[in-house]
Amino acid sequence: MKKLIFLLLGIAIGQVQQAQIITCRPAFPVSTDSVEIIYNAALGNGGLKGYTGDVYAHTGVITTASTSSSDWKHAPTWGDNSPKYKLTRIGTDLYRLVIGPSINAYYGIGTNEQVLQLAFVFRSADKTKEGKTEANGDIFYPVVNDTLIHIQILSPSNVLNLAQLGNKLPVWVAFSKNDSVQLLENGNLKTTLKQVTEYRDTLEVLQTGKTWLKFTVFKGTEVKSDSFYYFVPSPTPVATLPQGCSDGINYLNDSTVVLCLVAPKKNTAFVIGEFNNWEPDTAYQMKHTPDSTRFWIMLTHLTPHQEYAYQYYVDGITIADPFARKILDPWNDKYIPANVYPNPKAYPEGKTTGIVSVLQTGSSTYAWKYSNVSLPEKSKLVIYELLVRDFHASHSYQAIIDSLGYLKRLGINAIELMPVMEFEGNESWGYNPAFYFAPDKYYGTPGMLKKLIDTCHAQGIAIILDIVLNHSFGQCPLVQLYWDKANNRPAVESPWYNPLPKHDFNVGYDFNHESPYTRLFASQVLKYWLTEYHIDGYRFDLSKGFTQKNTVGNVSAWGMYDSTRVKILKSYADTIWSVRPDAYVILEHFAENKEEKILTDYGMMVWGNANSPFREASMGWNESSKSDFSWASYKVRGFSSPALVSYMESHDEERMVYSNINYGNTGNAFYPIKNNLEIALSRAELCALFFLAMPGPKMIWQFGELGYDYSIDYNGRVGNKPIRWDYYQNPNRYRLYSFYSWMNRLRNEYAVFHTGNFTLSVAGKVKTMVLNDSEMQVVITGNFDVFGQEATIGFPKEGWWYDYFRKDSLYVSSTSYKLQLQPGEYRMFTSAPLRDPEIVSAPQALNVSLTGNVTVGNTLQVQYRYFDANNDPEGDTRFQWYRCNSATGTGKTAIAGATTQSYTLTENDRGFYIFAEVTPYASSGKLLKGLPAVAYVGFETSAAMPAEPTLDIFPNPFANQISIKSTGTGNNPSVIVLTDILGKVVYTSKFLADSTISIDVSSLPKGLYILSIRDINGKSIAQKKMVKY
Repeated sequence: MKKLIFLLLGIAIGQVQQAQIITCRPAFPVSTDSVEIIYNAALGNGGLKGYTGDVYAHTGVITTASTSSSDWKHAPTWGDNSPKYKLTRIGTDLYRLVIGPSINAYYGIGTNEQVLQLAFVFRSADKTKEGKTEANGDIFYPVVNDTLIHIQILSPSNVLNLAQLGNKLPVWVAFSKNDSVQLLENGNLKTTLKQVTEYRDTLEVLQTGKTWLKFTVFKGTEVKSDSFYYFVPSPTPVATLPQGCSDGINYLNDSTVVLCLVAPKKNTAFVIGEFNNWEPDTAYQMKHTPDSTRFWIMLTHLTPHQEYAYQYYVDGITIADPFARKILDPWNDKYIPANVYPNPKAYPEGKTTGIVSVLQTGSSTYAWKYSNVSLPEKSKLVIYELLVRDFHASHSYQAIIDSLGYLKRLGINAIELMPVMEFEGNESWGYNPAFYFAPDKYYGTPGMLKKLIDTCHAQGIAIILDIVLNHSFGQCPLVQLYWDKANNRPAVESPWYNPLPKHDFNVGYDFNHESPYTRLFASQVLKYWLTEYHIDGYRFDLSKGFTQKNTVGNVSAWGMYDSTRVKILKSYADTIWSVRPDAYVILEHFAENKEEKILTDYGMMVWGNANSPFREASMGWNESSKSDFSWASYKVRGFSSPALVSYMESHDEERMVYSNINYGNTGNAFYPIKNNLEIALSRAELCALFFLAMPGPKMIWQFGELGYDYSIDYNGRVGNKPIRWDYYQNPNRYRLYSFYSWMNRLRNEYAVFHTGNFTLSVAGKVKTMVLNDSEMQVVITGNFDVFGQEATIGFPKEGWWYDYFRKDSLYVSSTSYKLQLQPGEYRMFTSAPLRDPEIVSAPQALNVSLTGNVTVGNTLQVQYRYFDANNDPEGDTRFQWYRCNSATGTGKTAIAGATTQSYTLTENDRGFYIFAEVTPYASSGKLLKGLPAVAYVGFETSAAMPAEPTLDIFPNPFANQISIKSTGTGNNPSVIVLTDILGKVVYTSKFLADSTISIDVSSLPKGLYILSIRDINGKSIAQKKMVKY
């Protein structure tokens, strides 16, 4: 027997609540009728209550061509303000819409289509306000397509009608044409009516228990019935919660469960579900604890291992269990693929509405293999922030398990999962939580989440859970249980939420963290995931919002030191550490540094947003210290320990390579960052060097290691982003990945990258970092400008330094050393040798210079040294000569046919700057093409402009052989002289100018040597210190 309303084609019972939101004349329209819809804006979600502007209907139809209730047909574009969709105000919050001359004509229904329902969302003209159902759903009204009997119960409008003794219960029922109607109360004939179209009455509630009203309509030989009941509860019994039971679901054995619901100031509660046909029943009325703060009930004789769907019905409000570990979502579960969540329990269609909770006795326990793992030290964390939805197309935990090899090779040692607790919808970042104890099914089963965590632990990777305790959204049962319908916000008496937020950055509904109910609930959530899922810590979203100080309208005041907020966060940290003393507690805080120092001194960590200065540095914009990323250093902030989790990118910040490609500096025509992927990626690599070498915990946003270059606002800020695993196959992107990987390896292997003794000088175009450790010192420098810069580097000591990425060495005779750096070039010097880098490297053209006289008819030649860190041999290196208007490359024009290593000047070159561009190519290897390098001369007069002689000697240090390349030494032969540290000549040979030779030095002992090139008169042209090992 149907409880309340005739259900058309399986439309859910929840839609009966729309009966009072809209009424229809005629009550049972056919598609050829003209219809008048009356909309009551005060009902439903009340989104347009009190609104005085123009109201429009976004309306369509559900037809025989629709595949679901969301598959509207013949609807206009959202926001269409055509006159036909405008409602007429007929009273306070009351509006009329005429659909005519017929339903078919209004919507443009074809002959092969039949209308089943009218569908509505009412809205303001500017689309900012919406009138929907109480559950924020679409509003539907059935269309009749036959001459049969129809019954529609308009009041009472609730599925479960809870009444109290002495109440007056309004009843309103509409009928199609009939001969007579009988009304029975609990099976007894109450009245018979003749040829009526509606029944209205007010019933006096006189008895406890369930009372059924049944309407039977007669028309000729046809008979049809519909019914509803109202329930009057007995006084709520009072009993102490059984010992050992707590809030939520308590499994006593395989057939017995105690359910406990926190609901202070509520009077009556029932559990409804599969075990009682979803109807309130005296046998399932819950007991009150003596302090009246909780309801509880013991369910017995349950079938072991069987899943039971259930809800609570509290003072007329139906909610799912806030402590549910699994829920059924009637709107979103249907879109979850079976391979992600196999064999899901079916939603109880036609039995109830809204989200339902699920319990299961005797459920299988996950067998943890790695339950006692040692976590990475906080200071050595390299965290990978991961959104399951956008990490792999299958949006599953299994996909992450399958990708752990990729992440392990990257060198990360922790994964920070963006929120995985049941959130509203499927396609979400997860910061709209609804159920805090249930993992969202869109990513997989609870067992798969546990397997992911266990598998990560097996590989030494910690799991940090992003948790949202600043706010909840409207589907959270804690919100629904205490709701102020009149003001469309949490009620004043809510034990958990503020009616209005306390700060400007709030979204959803603001938790009151000074309420003991909120503090208890948050602690229960924190303990649960540590024990049930063995996570290793939390990242608290918007932790600065854990305050009751009202700073709305003053964001600066919100960030000022707040002792009560500090106290709250310390208590949550203590709760976490009481379960797991080594767990990570990371705060997205961004408050006054004084407060963050107090929190980090207590053992917590805080996020360090360095996105803006690193992006500016990456784009090549360094003026006014805008690229100063020193605030990424915990020492600069004055922290006593490395507790600053710094990051260049996060889920909430713009992507660096996107910024490079779209907004990069183009001041140097030969080094344009904008619209140049190779340069954009090299800039990201430059930033990554400083970022990863700087001591302290780090965080990488997913795919930043591949130079992900879609904007954060692509497809909307929180919208799905393209998943580009093909980037891993791109040699230039893979180069960046391998660089991240190797820097993380260095962090893991050498203590100097975690030293507390380091200095930064990163405000200008050339940035330097010096790391000092008892076993090693490291000097890192990089040119963040788009032009070459002479850098003066301060070395901690004199002597030999190893040029790590060049596989070379440098003898420093003074602690102040000048170094010429090309745009975007970086160097890392170490005082002790490290293992050679295993990075996919591009070939380089080093020491590019021009030789020859700058006069018409003379030939210029571009000289360079080819270098490839992977020892890939040189291939078809390309050359191109240009005329430019300035030394910055303005007016850059390629000289036709000038594509060899030499170029003969013509009269056309006078008055220009002549540039030679060398693009190095390797003949083999993963990355064949390197970035172009240039040299230039100005051809303003006929005066000769000889280039400075240069001497390239490699490798250095050397073992058995030295290669020598000389440029700019003129047209005369030269002499090579190699002497030891005492000046003794150990090798000499004639050397043809501007050429390359190799000499055998295998017989020389280890030590320091001086190699020089002298002219035939013995004058030194160039020299270099060498070391044999």
